Formats: sequence, C-alpha cells, structure tokens
Amino acid sequence: MCVVCGCAESGDAATKSHGHDHDHGHDHGHAHGHHHVQVDARHGDLHFGAGAARVSVPGMSQARTVKLEADILGENRRIAQQNRRHFEAHGVTALNLLSSPGSGKTTLLCATIEALKQRAPGVAVAVIEGDQQTSFDADRIRATGAPAIQVNTGKGCHLDAPMVAEAFGQLHHHDHHHHGHSSHGAPGSLLFIENVGNLVCPALWDLGEAAKVVVLSVTEGEDKPLKYPDMFAAAELMVLNKVDLLPHLRFDVQRCIDMARRVNPTLAVIQLSATTGEGMQAWLDWLLQEAAPEQDGPAALRARVAMLEAELAQARAALEG
Repeated sequence: MCVVCGCAESGDAATKSHGHDHDHGHDHGHAHGHHHVQVDARHGDLHFGAGAARVSVPGMSQARTVKLEADILGENRRIAQQNRRHFEAHGVTALNLLSSPGSGKTTLLCATIEALKQRAPGVAVAVIEGDQQTSFDADRIRATGAPAIQVNTGKGCHLDAPMVAEAFGQLHHHDHHHHGHSSHGAPGSLLFIENVGNLVCPALWDLGEAAKVVVLSVTEGEDKPLKYPDMFAAAELMVLNKVDLLPHLRFDVQRCIDMARRVNPTLAVIQLSATTGEGMQAWLDWLLQEAAPEQDGPAALRARVAMLEAELAQARAALEG
C-alpha cells in the first residue's frame, strides 16, 4: 500500500520499511521480518492482505502499519476538508475520476467538455490532470478551450489533497491573470480531477471531491471490481467505457455490473462510448444533477457570498484604477 511503502511523505518509515542494506543473504523460501501472510492450504496461494492492516510491509508490524496509515491519511483528510469547503465557497462540484491506465479518461473528458458546450454552455469546466510525468493529457484538455493544470507526481502513484489544493489555486490564478475574473465562481461549475492511472492507491485518498467516479473500459475484463474492490467500493458511479468495442470482445456486461455491486450495492452504472457518443446523454444528466446548486442551505449561501465578494473586489479595483 502506497501510504506506507514510500510514495507518501513518510521519510523515516519508508526508509525503515525498505531498509535492506546489509551484506548477508536471506533464504527467500521462508517469510521473514514482520511479513504477515496467510497460506491457502489447498493450492499454497499467498495472501499478504489478510492482517489487520490489509497489507504487509517488510520490517513493520501490522499495528505499526495501521498507525502510520492513520497518521498520514488523517493529515490528508484535514486538507481534503479544507478543499471541500473551498470548492463549496466557489460553487464548484469536484469529481475524482479514477481508473487503470488506458481506460479512456482523457478522451471521455474531452468529449464531455465538447458535449457540455452544446448541452449546458453556462456550466464552467476546469480539469486537474494527474500523471507521473508529461503534460500530454493537460494539453489535450486545453485544446478544447477548458483550463487545465497538470500535476506530475514523479514516483507517486496518486494525487493527494495538498496537490489538489495547489492546483486549484493555480487554476484561479490563471483565470484572474488572463480574464480579470474567475470563471469558476458561479454555482454549477464542474472541476474534474483526473487521477493517476491506478486501480489501487487512489481509492484511499480523499481529495475533497463530491464523488469518486471509476472508469472501467470493456477491454480490461469484467472481473476488475472483485480484483480491485477498494476502488469500486469507494466510487459513487462506475462508467463502463468503450462499449462500442463490445461486438469484438468477450465481455459480459451484466456479470461485470453484478461483480461491482457485490462490492458496492449502491453503485450507479452508466454504459457509454466516448468515441461514438453512445450513452453520453446519461453521463451528462448525471453530471448536471451533481453540479446543480442547492437552492437553500449553507453551501449555496457560501457560494453566493463568495461570488458577491468577488464582484465587490472587482468593483473596488475598477474605482481605484
């Protein structure tokens, strides 16, 4: 699990976890250190996620692993809550898009942005793109006219709440610099956070989003929800993408949905093709329902106050100018 194996900022723990710097060998036919493993008596299969921590880290006990994960994720959740309040104040609905590499997230986002221009031109859209390297995906988003900030994580396998906070700040800085006002200050705005392609680690990390959306391509196999249950358990919606390829594949759609709902009985499912547009209207319906501002309540009031304060600041700047 990435929380305790080095890609999080857990310097000493990461070093201790992987500190294997000595000159004598080990008999790798036997478990050693603090490995926690369950052995299947019938086939000899090894299950390293059977302990309390649901992960085995060399040299670290299950109790220590659980505590370390709680400490790191606890700090992340604190910042995620700040993000959530910030998004609400700006009338922004943030959605965390998760999938394995190659599921078609970026293609789906590009098609979604173009479709929203026709269906709901008043809805402002921005994107935070997560990858280990390159700005390829952010460049594709920018080509649609929507603002995008690329976040490269280096060796990291997921986005975290501080990264998203920094990126959201950059989006607003960019808006003010180029347009003189924020295009994301009105209720009903959408912020898509395209996470690093990975069906494991990103499931754990709250970014302050309103919902997690897992994108599963029909080219990946219908058993993915049971192989990677944490991801599908954390999601509110599963987008089954590339359905235009179904005639060419051995993919049982209903079996896939059934497996996903064994993990998460309340999981909503939309089948679509970002290439042909099949199912796109159902996807837009879901997005616009998520983005619809509440007519009453604290979130709507905070968004309205934030918008009025921004307008007042602009008016003062104009008078002083």
